[in-house]
Amino acid sequence: MTLGPAPALLLTNARLPHGSPADVLLRHGRIEALGPAGGLETAGGPASGAERIDLTGHLLLPAPAEPHCHFDKVLLGGLGGDGRADLESAVAAWYAARSTATRHEVRDRALRASSELLASGATAIRTHVDVGVTTGLLMVEALTEARELLAGRLELQIVAFVDFPLRGRAGADNRSLLADALGAGADVVGGAPYRDDDPPACLDILMDMAAEAGRPMDLHTDETLDPASATLAALAERVLVTGFPHRVTASHCVSLGTQPRELVERTAARVAEAGISVVTCPGTNLYLQGRDRALAVPRGLTAIAALRAARVTVAGGGDNARDPFNPLGRFDPMETASLLVLAGHLSPRSAYGAVSDAARTAMGLPRTRIASGAPAELLAVRADTLADAMADGRADRMVFHRGRLVCRTRHERTFPAGIPGGHPARGTAP
Repeated sequence: MTLGPAPALLLTNARLPHGSPADVLLRHGRIEALGPAGGLETAGGPASGAERIDLTGHLLLPAPAEPHCHFDKVLLGGLGGDGRADLESAVAAWYAARSTATRHEVRDRALRASSELLASGATAIRTHVDVGVTTGLLMVEALTEARELLAGRLELQIVAFVDFPLRGRAGADNRSLLADALGAGADVVGGAPYRDDDPPACLDILMDMAAEAGRPMDLHTDETLDPASATLAALAERVLVTGFPHRVTASHCVSLGTQPRELVERTAARVAEAGISVVTCPGTNLYLQGRDRALAVPRGLTAIAALRAARVTVAGGGDNARDPFNPLGRFDPMETASLLVLAGHLSPRSAYGAVSDAARTAMGLPRTRIASGAPAELLAVRADTLADAMADGRADRMVFHRGRLVCRTRHERTFPAGIPGGHPARGTAP
């Protein structure tokens, strides 16, 4: 369902990231003007006739995005499995469950997860969904239906995450289904070539099919602590050699964090030269990786610092949520940013950039910022600072997509009389 034109909105008394209060005028899906608080409401001024929303007490930020999730798996719970919780056990549990999935229940779980992410502030989402002989196009069909229902409220990109094998006669049906998925509404070519017996050959197939279809690629890459897994380096070389003309994203890239410094820096330089974006998924990879290590357990993240030093776009993704790959996950890019602060050692500002500007870059979307002419993709969160916003997952939020208020969340907290530990709200008398 599409929505009509968004009304002009004047956001008043917003605290901008650098701390100064301001008014922000939204019109035609973009930020039309900014000014000091009260500066745009003069008679006959640019905000005449605009609907007014008071953001007193709110921090106004460029809206985050979710660059990596799996809506075909989301909200399934742990599904039992063999009692372990490593990647291979999660894959086995999912494979057992997906054979009985239906289009309607996949769609409904995707709609619920999308709504949760939107309420958190994400106005753009990229989801990987399985495509292959086991499920056919069921997952793609479910997500294209969800995308139609969400039109005007958020942007949903679909990655056709193709099963293997892909090579030779054994992979013919999977190759055919990948082509069909792109024709049925999938936006991006996906897969996990590092899991194939011949990763370079698998890469070549995916790149050729993406080039023929004129589509970007987003590949699960080296989601393993094995330092010998070097598909990211091979991907960068192939992009450079072939001149692949579309955006390429490599997700996970865990093994890069286990390799020698010289190799990491060389790979990072080639990834930067190739223009490949990297999406690190701290929540799921902290949960899944390193379970075979009793001591000195690695964090399971990619080499974030080295990639950033090489000027690679490094985005943060939530990945799995409440499924066999991750029993938790609150559908909130602020949670991902918090993990990038705690486990990735980024500053709050850099961590938020990873789930906002960098995430949109990895998705091939326009940059968002609070400036005249920028897309009106905004999140207003009740907080004084960015660190406060990351720390408080319950903070009130208002979400703006294409200049329209698309979600508002309010939280209420009360302390009944006589309950010890209750404190008055900030700024009120006891």
